[in-house]
Amino acid sequence: MAANSQRIESLGASSAVDSYIGLTRLVERLHRRFLDVVKVELVNLDVRDINPVQMLLLSDIDEETSVRDLTRRAYHLGSSISYNLKKLDECGYIEQERSAHDRRSVRVRRSEKGESLCAALRERERGQAEEIFSSEAAQSDLDTAHTMLRRLEQSWYNYVQAGHFSGT
Repeated sequence: MAANSQRIESLGASSAVDSYIGLTRLVERLHRRFLDVVKVELVNLDVRDINPVQMLLLSDIDEETSVRDLTRRAYHLGSSISYNLKKLDECGYIEQERSAHDRRSVRVRRSEKGESLCAALRERERGQAEEIFSSEAAQSDLDTAHTMLRRLEQSWYNYVQAGHFSGT
């Protein structure tokens, strides 16, 4: 923790605070911009029956899972996840099944149609990544950004769970 404090002091407290605040706002804008990208890709794939949020939810279903686990793991709100899963089911992208042991529990998995769409979107994302991060310097910057964002995610998780920030 002392090393972090010294690093912040060397940056200047105001600079660190401004950078932190700017980063938190940037994360929100990036999420919205990424939804725009997903929307364009859905249009390019001629998929018009689901929206970008539903597409991200579909991509978060990587194996058969319970709705509760999906909510916890994928950071979707409980109220919207039910609606979005219903829509994905109606459009044939997922299959849902109630647990025989606990009728309140629902298990979901991608259908063949859902698997196919996720594979197509992954291929487009691969192409985007190769185009944007083709140089070694860009790859290094991406690795650094990923490390910092994971650290920020862990700090926020610790704060929510324990009520305080801890060094990560």
